[in-house]
Amino acid sequence: MPRQSKPVTCSEADRVVLSRMASSRKGQACMGLRAKIVLQCIEGRTYAEIQQGLGVSAMTVTKWKSRFLDKGIEGLCDMPRAGRPAVHGLKFKKEVLEKLGQEPPEGHGQWDGALLEQETGYSKYAIWRLLRKNRISLARKRTWCISTDPEFAAKAADIVGLYLSKDEKGLVVCIDEKPNIQALKRRAGYAVSSDKKLIRGIESTYRRNGTASLFAALEVSTGRIRGKMADPSHKTGKGFPEFMDDLLKELPKAEEFHVILDNHSIHKNLGAWLEQHKNVFFHYTPTSASWMGMVEVWFGILSRKSLRGKSFAGTEDLCRHIEEYIKAYSPAAKPFTWRKREARGAQLSNNAMDFCN
Repeated sequence: MPRQSKPVTCSEADRVVLSRMASSRKGQACMGLRAKIVLQCIEGRTYAEIQQGLGVSAMTVTKWKSRFLDKGIEGLCDMPRAGRPAVHGLKFKKEVLEKLGQEPPEGHGQWDGALLEQETGYSKYAIWRLLRKNRISLARKRTWCISTDPEFAAKAADIVGLYLSKDEKGLVVCIDEKPNIQALKRRAGYAVSSDKKLIRGIESTYRRNGTASLFAALEVSTGRIRGKMADPSHKTGKGFPEFMDDLLKELPKAEEFHVILDNHSIHKNLGAWLEQHKNVFFHYTPTSASWMGMVEVWFGILSRKSLRGKSFAGTEDLCRHIEEYIKAYSPAAKPFTWRKREARGAQLSNNAMDFCN
């Protein structure tokens, strides 16, 4: 008479956990398979049925059934393994991180794996593994401005409050200038690279055909852009009020207009103009924080999608091109979800150890 297989039972709570493990898409695939084996054993299926349904061997079924009977759900986890002993220990980590805190050798601008290998004597591959483990990127860089404005908190709260405002009586616009946009003329087209890929090609030589400046106003609630091209010589204290006069004629009617501006000199000393427009209120971003102007986001879109790689015969061609882009952009415009990435330790530390310990 053949030996009877030992039945597998579990509590209702364990069954729920096993079902969750078996259906999870985020957990480890091996854990899901082990949970499915145990669940089918609990259902009373034979080894042959489990093998055929899950595509596993009888030895695998026996292993995880026995481990579950012995230790429960914990038995489905991998047991600790000794593994290969570490070649480099804490001394290695300390020396590499301390070296990163020092200036690179004379003539070098920054550290990289090969240079660290040369200076420390450790393998560059071990150094790269250490850097990856500690999420240190020597090539990737970010810049940010740290405002020293003593009224930063109050001004920033005012700007963010305007972005979040749902006041139907007031209209919020963000205004800035993109000065000295160059009208470059150069050949562009398609070329085949050495790896047989068809790429966009731009000739390295070009001809300068003058510059133009752009006044732009972003309607925060809709994302709509209104702009005016100007000669660089007109980007003065006189040119900005003229743009504001034209803008007020184009904007939807509102009881109040709240204008977000940076601290450029042409935005200041407009008391006489504001006296004539009692319903217009200027809100200035904190010093060294012009990034709080949401229209800066749109300037990035303009550069990427309209200006990059484009050839212009002259400033008239450039101005017409930008005006056409604004016309095409505005009908489908959407409001931005504005946010600012926080940099931990943004005061800059020269010691990587401060962040890795």
